[in-house]
Amino acid sequence: MTRASSTALLTDHYELTMLQAALAAGTASRRSVFELFPRRLPEGRRYGVVAGVGRALDAVEAFRFDDETLAVLEDVVDEPTRAWLADYRFRGDIWGYAEGEAYFPYSPLLRVEASFAEAVLLETLLLSIYNHDAAIASAASRMTFVAGDRPCIEMGSRRTHEEAAVACARAAYVAGFATSSNLAARQRYGVPSTGTSAHSFTLLHDSEEQAFRAQVKSLGEGTTLLVDTYDIAEAVRLGVEVAGPSLGAVRLDSGDLGALAQEVRAQLDALGAHDTRILVTSDLDEFAIAALAAAPVDGYGVGTQLVTGSGHPTCGFVYKLVAHEDASGELVSVAKKSQDKASIGGRKFALRRRGADGVAQAEVVGVGEPAVDDGDDRQLLVELVRGGEVVGRESLEVARARHLAARAELPRDAQKMSRGEPVIPTLHV
Repeated sequence: MTRASSTALLTDHYELTMLQAALAAGTASRRSVFELFPRRLPEGRRYGVVAGVGRALDAVEAFRFDDETLAVLEDVVDEPTRAWLADYRFRGDIWGYAEGEAYFPYSPLLRVEASFAEAVLLETLLLSIYNHDAAIASAASRMTFVAGDRPCIEMGSRRTHEEAAVACARAAYVAGFATSSNLAARQRYGVPSTGTSAHSFTLLHDSEEQAFRAQVKSLGEGTTLLVDTYDIAEAVRLGVEVAGPSLGAVRLDSGDLGALAQEVRAQLDALGAHDTRILVTSDLDEFAIAALAAAPVDGYGVGTQLVTGSGHPTCGFVYKLVAHEDASGELVSVAKKSQDKASIGGRKFALRRRGADGVAQAEVVGVGEPAVDDGDDRQLLVELVRGGEVVGRESLEVARARHLAARAELPRDAQKMSRGEPVIPTLHV
């Protein structure tokens, strides 16, 4: 089955029934401002990472109701609504945090301005992309933070939905992962890919030596040999014997990784393979990576914990109407007052308040008008869509560099893996 080009049905039923009722009431064309934001960070986290911006822009461009899509809606909305949808194009404006940026509670990550009808239809699509990708990037950032100069490899494709796996690889790369095992991410987004062999390759052959010789002959002496299928010490000895001291790396996938890495490093050095690296895998998360900081490990392969957001698979983002045009044509603020789910009305602006030393001090959200920059601050909202045309598309390399810079300006407590409050407060002015 081929993947549909339209993203219009990646939404909830009630988006379309709201549209139908608003069209009938004559309120669908009212100029409106929607915002996508978090009320809080996932419990215990000190900062979050914005990801999925590029994917969201692609999805908005592809949000079209062609004949095949409209046929699905015959029993969902009435004929006048379907006729309106047939001509749907988002013609509004979108401002938002750039990909890779850090975020905090009530950061206005997206501001969507258009008619109510145009903007409300994007709610589910935008939330599904942002909630997923930011969760992965936020977990990935913590992992690369504690890994330091040691590279992290994304290898979670077999632990999640096949399309989610592609998005995970992309988000992890934004947050500092060096490579991915996912080839679709390589094709679609240019994420560097890597991989060598699994235990099945060793088990296929009549002996471990035969398997190693086959791999080295095909992939070269710089390959990575998986050495824990049988006996690790014997496998390391065989690996160096087959590939020589220029063997690229060995991979450990089970056991006490810290203790094993110490033993394998000593053995490699004794065999003259001083430059052979040690890579470790096996259900790693940021805490396991931090625990291995003193071990002679050269890189980490991360799967399950990454693609599940390391315990926080979603960010709790919401998409709320904060202003709309009234009957007189004036833009008025509106806000939800529900207990524990309140929102703040009015169009938002945001800047990162920084001290003279460049360290972030607060997330400052201006309500109705921009907050005043005191000279050391950084504006956070950038133009993404203007009059329905995407103007904010950029490369993953730019987003990746932005993330490293944004993370570097956070206070030192952002590096702590212990549970805590947001590392800077959010101020509304």
